[in-house]
Amino acid sequence: MTVTNSSDVYYDPYDVGIDADPYPVFRRLREEAPLYYNERHDFYALSRYEDVERGLVDRQAYISGRGGILELIKAGITMPPGVLIFEDPPLHTVHRSLLSRVFTPKKMNALEPQIRDLCAQSLDPLIGAGRFDFVADLGAQMPMRVIGMLLGIPERDQEAVRDKVNADLRTEPGEPMRYSQSGFVSGEAYAEYIDWRTDHPSDDLMTELLNAEFEDETGTTRRLTREEILTYINVVAGAGNETTTRLIGWAGKVLAEHPEQRQQLVQDPALIPNAIEELLRFEPPAPHVARCVASDVEHYGRTVPEGSVMMLLLGSANRDDRRFPDGDRFDIHRKVTQHLTFGYGAHFCLGAALARLEGRVALAEVLKRFPEWEVDLDNAKLAPTSTVRGWETLPVFT
Repeated sequence: MTVTNSSDVYYDPYDVGIDADPYPVFRRLREEAPLYYNERHDFYALSRYEDVERGLVDRQAYISGRGGILELIKAGITMPPGVLIFEDPPLHTVHRSLLSRVFTPKKMNALEPQIRDLCAQSLDPLIGAGRFDFVADLGAQMPMRVIGMLLGIPERDQEAVRDKVNADLRTEPGEPMRYSQSGFVSGEAYAEYIDWRTDHPSDDLMTELLNAEFEDETGTTRRLTREEILTYINVVAGAGNETTTRLIGWAGKVLAEHPEQRQQLVQDPALIPNAIEELLRFEPPAPHVARCVASDVEHYGRTVPEGSVMMLLLGSANRDDRRFPDGDRFDIHRKVTQHLTFGYGAHFCLGAALARLEGRVALAEVLKRFPEWEVDLDNAKLAPTSTVRGWETLPVFT
């Protein structure tokens, strides 16, 4: 049975106009078409919190092994071992356990002094200038340096690595992302660093991955292959750069629109951690994930057939009034309980502790130096991607 929509609401992740402010459409989806079908791009979508949360943990009905992005699933690309965000158990369990040794909250929190210093290096030269860019001057700088530090990438090469990640995610307006089998998953850009670290071990993620012994899905105890490590590094570099950059940009935009709440954060920095949680709920850098439907599933009396693509609209779920009363209102005092920005269940974001730390430190350091700012909307620009949502540039007047 083909699902048809009883409502005339239209959602398209590639529509630039919708992406500029998807929340009115998300609200209509939740109320009028909680199971939505887009005929043009041939995907289904769930938008209510309860449905999205259930979808994220239902590994029988929804699988990740075909990819977590609409275009990627449609392209039919075979994932090599190591792209753990696009894997299912038992392979996902094995690969995740390796990285989870590194991305513990304790280890991430130990980075706070270095992150604070990196923020200071970016922000101090801007004092007195009258303006700066939340993305170019901070959001695109500090996360890149942190990931470079974790991976052992020389500082001279970090910008090139970041720019490659960004370029891979960019799209033409209104168009899907174009993938190739080699371009998306290849980690060859990091090959020389891996080879160097093989002979020159250090205290970084690359060295830890090179030396890690584990039991794979066949029960064999071994080390990661060179190709697996390259893929790991590619995934970590991409996830660590792009989404945190967008979080910092949203902090600049949303707090400029809520100056009274920004002033409360200046007066009481203890409110900043909860403000970051509210920012993550209110403007998630990744507003949706996709899954391949492994077997027919029923939603709202209709059947979604096996082999379909289901989009789980995290950005909509995070504003569902059923879970978060008055969900379209930004409130740094809100008791934020389990937003879905970092996912849920087996694929909960391994870098969540690091992203929270970077966001918290970045916001605190900005507010110390610039307690007030206004966005230069004429020169602000949303990034052209269909996978993450945020600002390419966000210049502000201070």
